[in-house]
Amino acid sequence: MQDMSPRQIVAELDKHIVGQDAAKRAVAVALRNRWRWQQLPEDVRRDITPKNILMIGPTGVGKTEITRRLAQLIGSPFVKVEATRFTEVGYVGRDVESMIRELVDASINLVKQRKRVEVEQQADKNVEERLLDLLVPHEPVSHTPPTEGAAGDPAAEAQARHERTREKFRTMLRSGTLDDKSVELSVPQRRMPVQVLSNMGLEQIDGDFQQMFEKLMPRQHKERKLPVRDARTLLKEQEIEQLLDKDAIHDEGLKLAETSGIVFLDEIDKICGQSEGKQGADVSRQGVQRDLLPIVEGATVQTRYGSLKTDHILFIAAGAFHSARPADLMPELQGRFPIRVELNDLTKADFLRILTEPSSSITSQSQQLLRVDGIELVYTADGLEELAEIGWHVNQSTQNIGARRLYTIMERLLENISFEGPDSRGTTITVDREFVRRQLKAISEDEDLSKFIL
Repeated sequence: MQDMSPRQIVAELDKHIVGQDAAKRAVAVALRNRWRWQQLPEDVRRDITPKNILMIGPTGVGKTEITRRLAQLIGSPFVKVEATRFTEVGYVGRDVESMIRELVDASINLVKQRKRVEVEQQADKNVEERLLDLLVPHEPVSHTPPTEGAAGDPAAEAQARHERTREKFRTMLRSGTLDDKSVELSVPQRRMPVQVLSNMGLEQIDGDFQQMFEKLMPRQHKERKLPVRDARTLLKEQEIEQLLDKDAIHDEGLKLAETSGIVFLDEIDKICGQSEGKQGADVSRQGVQRDLLPIVEGATVQTRYGSLKTDHILFIAAGAFHSARPADLMPELQGRFPIRVELNDLTKADFLRILTEPSSSITSQSQQLLRVDGIELVYTADGLEELAEIGWHVNQSTQNIGARRLYTIMERLLENISFEGPDSRGTTITVDREFVRRQLKAISEDEDLSKFIL
């Protein structure tokens, strides 16, 4: 984990997320506290648990994006789950422990990617040697004794000749001259996955059966003829897999998930029980809360790679809380989310900033996509202001879905341009206020049309 101050963390988040300063400060402090925790002696660490966060705010205001960018920033394993997908133990559906198993999978993939970089150079060397073996195979050497008067050892001469040829081919291989030459190699065939009991919420058993069948069933290989450029890619994957120490990766992945994992638990407001003694759906919601409680408090979860303790995983829960309140959660569960952050509705000014400020703004994305077809999009200041105005207006008059409204508006705005793109190469299109109004004004002003189109 990087040694970043809360101020630096917020500055990095500002590059991607507009506004919501309180939420950014909260996650920045939580992240810094985790780094502080890692610097403490082992006996002191044991008694300090992370302060989990509860984000409260409508959809589309940045709750998920803040957490996702935070995980990317620090290189931590991250998983996002919806609380509504879980069911109480004993009911058909997914159990709450599955989110921890998903976190472990994400953590192991993260470690694997890092290890790949470490072995890539050695893999390239091994691939070069394997390609040379295919291109310059050893010729059988005659063991007939040399005739009288013949000079030298035929085997030694053949070996020297082979080495010279091999070095010539090595030079051509590195220069790309041989990329189109075909080689024949043995390729392991992809196995069909075995699905067992997956509809019963037992995805862990399903995974274990999958691994068992893979070990029992012999791996089949098929001879394929491929160009050198394609063979290099395939062989490199094989070499990397052989060089990676899977057991070490699994152990490191488990440890990384335990000490740096982040679980984003969305839609937690949907599992709130709204009144005492209510039957029906609320019974299941209370059951999910009871199952969540030990995981958030700290429990040991069994995964296919080993057991994992959840004591130091950072949980960030979020919900709109339109028809429920945080107080409707179980008191014990409430107490496990001591940091409460309220995210604000987006204003017209926020919409304008979202269109222009983030490093991967929706407007720059559209420009890059259409540039592939040779079309240059130019957004003017008044055009962006009009887009922000329409987005805010539609949210107020229909249903407020936050910044996601801009995606539907942009798709409608550029629909004709995207359709005609391949036939309009070399054109420049200016998206100004007049253009936006011509495309969207009639729809945005008609509330019924807005509901169905925007």
